[in-house]
Amino acid sequence: MITERYVVGDWGTSRLRLFLCEGPGTVLDTIDGPGVAAVKVPFDTLFDSIMRPWEAQYGPLTAVMCGMIGSSIGWVQAPYVNCPANPEKIIDGSIALRAGSIHIVPGARCENRLRAADYMRGEETQILGVLTLDSTLRRGRRLLCLPGTHTKWVLLEDGIMSEFLTALTGELFGALRDHSVLVPAEYRSETVSGADFEIGVQRFNDFPQAQVLDRLFECRSRVLSGELGARSAVSFLSGLLIAADVSSALQLFDASQAKTSVHLIGEPQLTQLYAAALRHQSCDARQLDGAAASLAGLRRVHQYIASRAVTNAV
Repeated sequence: MITERYVVGDWGTSRLRLFLCEGPGTVLDTIDGPGVAAVKVPFDTLFDSIMRPWEAQYGPLTAVMCGMIGSSIGWVQAPYVNCPANPEKIIDGSIALRAGSIHIVPGARCENRLRAADYMRGEETQILGVLTLDSTLRRGRRLLCLPGTHTKWVLLEDGIMSEFLTALTGELFGALRDHSVLVPAEYRSETVSGADFEIGVQRFNDFPQAQVLDRLFECRSRVLSGELGARSAVSFLSGLLIAADVSSALQLFDASQAKTSVHLIGEPQLTQLYAAALRHQSCDARQLDGAAASLAGLRRVHQYIASRAVTNAV
């Protein structure tokens, strides 16, 4: 029996990663490519050139992709799906190209707890993946956190994405680190370390009623006073910002229930930092690898679309 081969991928702003898959659980090969922002040729031309070696070996392949490839600066704009949204609603919103041989997963939108429009693109596929990998998330009220440039806090109700909130934590950290007086220029490339990060978290939690704007200058003033080494400023800044992000989200999403557990989905180094900040709030955290979640979500979309095509053909 011949097992179906297909391609799934996350085509984000800064990076493309494609996976050549076989059946439900095997990855045969991977290819990296330029992100959407760096593409200077038509997307279909670039995609065909990247796929050519695989299709030369295996023949025509279907593909499912998520991320900024479905945005206004991507190949085609996949409209946002409104929350509340269950997995089927998200998948049904996929845009088909080339007579259905390529599908682009849509993003999601909601009105968040601050009564503002909010958007995600790419994270919805990771959420589909964690719902596949961990069936317990399909029951009850669950709070997810997807740390990153634009951190997403997502509320699940019995497996349905009911709402989410975006925190600009990662982007703000990068801007302050690289373009402010808070971190000495010669130390901006320092890796965030646990001990100095924990100091930043604890300093925020010493005065949780204070706004983070009133705390940021400590990154510089504590270096000037000798209380903090210049190399530590990056980690201290990260600790302040992530502690502020965590504290605000737990309050906004009803801390009495949210503190039971938060599911962190993302790069392991970053989810570890968020888990440390959550411990300071007496909140348990479960860490899930973001790349694995994205791959599982893309496979789920492919399986759903493929099974629906078979049903329609009968």
